[in-house]
Amino acid sequence: MRKGDGEPLVYLHGGGASSQWLPFMEALSTQFDMIAPEHPGFGMSDMPDWLDNMGDLAYYYLDFFEHFDLDNVHLVGTSLGGWAALEIAVRNRSRLKSLTLVSPAGIDLPDVPKADVFLWSPEETIRGLFHSEELAKAILSRPVTEDEQERAMKSAVAAARIGWQPPLYNPHLAKWLHRISVPTHIIWGENDKVIPPAYGPAFQKLIEGSELTTIANCGHVPQVECETEFVEAVTSFIGGVAS
Repeated sequence: MRKGDGEPLVYLHGGGASSQWLPFMEALSTQFDMIAPEHPGFGMSDMPDWLDNMGDLAYYYLDFFEHFDLDNVHLVGTSLGGWAALEIAVRNRSRLKSLTLVSPAGIDLPDVPKADVFLWSPEETIRGLFHSEELAKAILSRPVTEDEQERAMKSAVAAARIGWQPPLYNPHLAKWLHRISVPTHIIWGENDKVIPPAYGPAFQKLIEGSELTTIANCGHVPQVECETEFVEAVTSFIGGVAS
């Protein structure tokens, strides 16, 4: 999905399918060339034989940038997509202008366990993603089509394929995060039930010069639950990079 003008902003989604143009994407498209691909194997995308781990996904997106001749990319990744963004940035940051990480996976703090999302039921997943019980109830009350169920199952299988063992991290990633030399912004919901907010300062320590923004009364998906605050955080940071 693609819309808007300006410098390219590539959004890498989390572990679910990303087949819908969401309000935060519309808001960002007023200032950027907003590009929202769906990861290979997720949602409506085909599952390629070569996708075995997060490194494969990182190299895919490096090819993606080259294929579409994207330079000065503002790369925004959420959760699993944030992990992918980190793997991209430690490999080759030549096409990146900034990096925004939203509740990213990718590292492990032994004393701060993440949720075991691969064992959650669909209802547990919705309730776990959001801080607002009212919002979770509203989403759960909506009818789910057969196509949506198929896409969700397909995405869950793809997410497990690249992120299950070890769960939601690469044991070798932390030691290479010092290679990230582009301006980096970390965003976390203060009530994240999937990846606890304690991971935010840990990433900030590992990525020199990075900034950390915590959004109050917000869970794991601030781009949906706290859209206004999320868009403001992203655009203010990128505006500072451009100035």
